[in-house]
Amino acid sequence: MNVKDIMTKDPACCTAETSLQEVAQIMVDHDCGCVPVVDSEESKIPVGMITDRDITTRVVAEGKNPLDLTAADAMTSTVVSVTPETSIEECCNVMESSQIRRVAVVDANGSCCGIVAQADIATNAPAFETAEVVQEVSKSAAN
Repeated sequence: MNVKDIMTKDPACCTAETSLQEVAQIMVDHDCGCVPVVDSEESKIPVGMITDRDITTRVVAEGKNPLDLTAADAMTSTVVSVTPETSIEECCNVMESSQIRRVAVVDANGSCCGIVAQADIATNAPAFETAEVVQEVSKSAAN
């Protein structure tokens, strides 16, 4: 089984210039907690990821006004990605080694074409693989 079999296809994306209020609305509209940040809506090359937790910890908790900020102010600028042809096992290894809960999926042009979350692993991968991913990714939260 490969990433293409479990990924969320064509995820909602934003650009670094998208307001945080709009990013939050995208999360509500698409029932997700992570939005890939792309260089442009046309190319969809990922330049970052922004999560609901990023907004909370990097903006709200620091007393900044989210209405005055953009995705660039809260996003993680490191993008870890896999391709649709990556095996589920290798995807899990990438998530574990990077200690991330979601990974961008990019096509041959480097454009964001999907996203894989821990929930996708949990509902589609063998139980032992799911347990290992959750355990390894969660280590960073405990430290």
